[in-house]
Amino acid sequence: MKKKLISIDLTTGHYASFIDRQIAMAQQRTSAYTCVSNVHMLVEAYRDASFAEVVNQADMATPDGRPLTWGLKLIHGYDQERVAGLDLMPDLIAEAEKKGIAVYFYGGTPQMLEATDRYLKKTHPQLQVAGYYSPPFRPLTSAEEDETAAMINRSGAQLVFVALGCPKQERWMAAMKGKVQAAMIGIGGALPMMVGLQSKAPNWMRASGLEWVYRFMLEPRRLFKRYAITNSTYIWLVTRAMLQPKAS
Repeated sequence: MKKKLISIDLTTGHYASFIDRQIAMAQQRTSAYTCVSNVHMLVEAYRDASFAEVVNQADMATPDGRPLTWGLKLIHGYDQERVAGLDLMPDLIAEAEKKGIAVYFYGGTPQMLEATDRYLKKTHPQLQVAGYYSPPFRPLTSAEEDETAAMINRSGAQLVFVALGCPKQERWMAAMKGKVQAAMIGIGGALPMMVGLQSKAPNWMRASGLEWVYRFMLEPRRLFKRYAITNSTYIWLVTRAMLQPKAS
């Protein structure tokens, strides 16, 4: 079931159901994609109708950020647990290792992918890694996109973790649906945190919806504009939605 929150259609349900569905799509090599949605993604979709279409055509859009679960409660009265990329990725990797599902990592720098390879060999030695690829920073040509899809398909990948950052990774997955014969999921900044290249917020901050404060303290210059504008925009959008009369 999906519920619209301002500009995006969020998939709802118990945390375990997201794992089960992603694994099922991977086992069947379904060409599909999952967006791990936070406030940044929602506001980007609000500002850009074409990006909203990308997110809303996803097979799943998980409520990653705690503020999104609060928004669902305030606007719809719906209690939804957080389904964060930082939790999803290690759980999916563990399930993939257990069930013999081949995984692929697309995006990030070569250094990040090397760190990922070291981490996985140590923590998940039985995991089938079909491949890693760090694409050029520039947009790919149509021919390059086709070759990339063919490369991933040749690898035998069933589950593709995409680390390009929002909104680039969501647009890439949408363009690859029907070409890449695997279940794709955009995990953005969760990958460097999982492999230890970046520190993650303490659990109490994550549970309290203060993860953004922790990240801001680490990178204030880079994140000031995003958080100052994006977070205030989200608060305004939720407040406006709460004040609108409900359809009878």
